[in-house]
Amino acid sequence: MTLPLALTMGEPAGIGGEIALKAWLRRGEGVPPFYVIDDPGRLAALARRLGWSVPIAALATPHDTLAMFADSLPVLPVGGSPRAGPGSPDTADAPLVIGAIDAAVADVRGGRAAALVTSPINKDALYRAGFRHPGHTEYLAELAGTGVSAVMMIASRQMRVVPVTIHLSLREAIERLSGAAIVHAGRVTHAALVRDFGIAAPVIACAGLNPHAGESGALGREDIDVIMPAIAELRAAGIDARGPLAADTMFHAAARPGYDAALCMYHDQALIPVKTIDFDGAVNITLGLPFIRTSPDHGTAFDIAGSGVARPDSLIAALRLAAAMAARRQGA
Repeated sequence: MTLPLALTMGEPAGIGGEIALKAWLRRGEGVPPFYVIDDPGRLAALARRLGWSVPIAALATPHDTLAMFADSLPVLPVGGSPRAGPGSPDTADAPLVIGAIDAAVADVRGGRAAALVTSPINKDALYRAGFRHPGHTEYLAELAGTGVSAVMMIASRQMRVVPVTIHLSLREAIERLSGAAIVHAGRVTHAALVRDFGIAAPVIACAGLNPHAGESGALGREDIDVIMPAIAELRAAGIDARGPLAADTMFHAAARPGYDAALCMYHDQALIPVKTIDFDGAVNITLGLPFIRTSPDHGTAFDIAGSGVARPDSLIAALRLAAAMAARRQGA
């Protein structure tokens, strides 16, 4: 790698700091060089308290990461010290949490970092502090500008899933589901599979909304009136989209090799199967941005924060995938 990865601090009351330290401790296992945008003193104190030998090096510029990474964890100061304790978020930390995301995006867009990797945030604490975006995906789309409508993908070694509607109640997700949204998600997913995953002719399986994909309209007409025309439009554009398929059978082991990504109609339809199959190794990816963003596919884990038992597997997978995607784009 010629550029490091930028890792945000995430919610300081959660496990973000612990898994960042653990990821660095496993740097000899193919973990690409990264720097954390955080408070160096906080991470140093956390490492000492947990008894981990992780030297912390405060960065002046991301450029120094590659030279430091073998011997110390590079940390770019976020500009303040969080108040939160393990498992106890503090709304006063919201500007630091958001500031770390802003700084990481600026570094990637400014050519100082190869890609952005985000640690989990606590949406409730951010909402109480005035944050008005449903989550990371929507906020990053706003930072990208130019009317970007980002798409969320969750990827593991066994499967990739994309929810058409994301952070909405189930009732609202059904109300907002439209052919245009399905087509947009399908187009963005297809482009990402080609550009970032190196799949020349990807197959996209589209889940039905209703049980058994509606049973020819007997269990709801959305599959006929909304999803089928969207699939036809994708196919007319040269995209190998198939379905609508019954969601209760399309994720089993024999079905998954038949497609490269599953396009799902709502959040849990996509995330339940991938998290069940590979909870520790799944990665959250934001598609459709002018930069690469990945994230571990788990939350802040307040119940175990500060104990040192959190597993870094998903973060390490997110770092490795971000580096692979960046290398593929650079090669292209």
